[in-house]
Amino acid sequence: MQCVFAYLGTVAFALIINVPRRALNLGGWAGATGWMVYWVLFKVGCSIVLANLLGAFAIGIAAIVFARWRKIPVIVFTIPGLVPLVPGGTAYEAVRMFVEGQTDAGIGYLVRVIMVAGAIAVGFMLAQLFGDLTKRRIRLR
Repeated sequence: MQCVFAYLGTVAFALIINVPRRALNLGGWAGATGWMVYWVLFKVGCSIVLANLLGAFAIGIAAIVFARWRKIPVIVFTIPGLVPLVPGGTAYEAVRMFVEGQTDAGIGYLVRVIMVAGAIAVGFMLAQLFGDLTKRRIRLR
C-alpha cells in the first residue's frame, strides 16, 4: 500500500509540473523506490534523518539510471521523486506552533525540518557523486 501511494503521489505531482509523458512511469518508480527505502529503514529503527538521506540517495541513483536509459535530464526524475520525502507535515506543525505561541515546540519542529531537508540534499549530492564516478569509470574502459 505504501509503495502504491508513493507511486501515485509522485506521478500526480509530475503531471502538475508537466513532466514529459514518456517519463511519468519511471518518475513514479523513482519516488516509490525512495519512499520504500525511507519507510523500511524508519520501521526497523533508523533515525528519520538517516532514513531520508538513504531514501534521497535511492531516488538519485534511480533517477541517474533512468535518465541515462531514456536520455532525459536527471532533474525530470529527481524533482517529482522527492515529493514523498518532503517533510511538509512537520513544517506545518512548526508554523502552527509558532502561531499558537509555543515557541519551544516550534523550534523543535523547525530543527527537524531543517535536518530532514539537509539529509535529502546530502542524499542527492552523494547520488550525483556516485553517478559521476561510475560515468568516469565507464569512459576509462
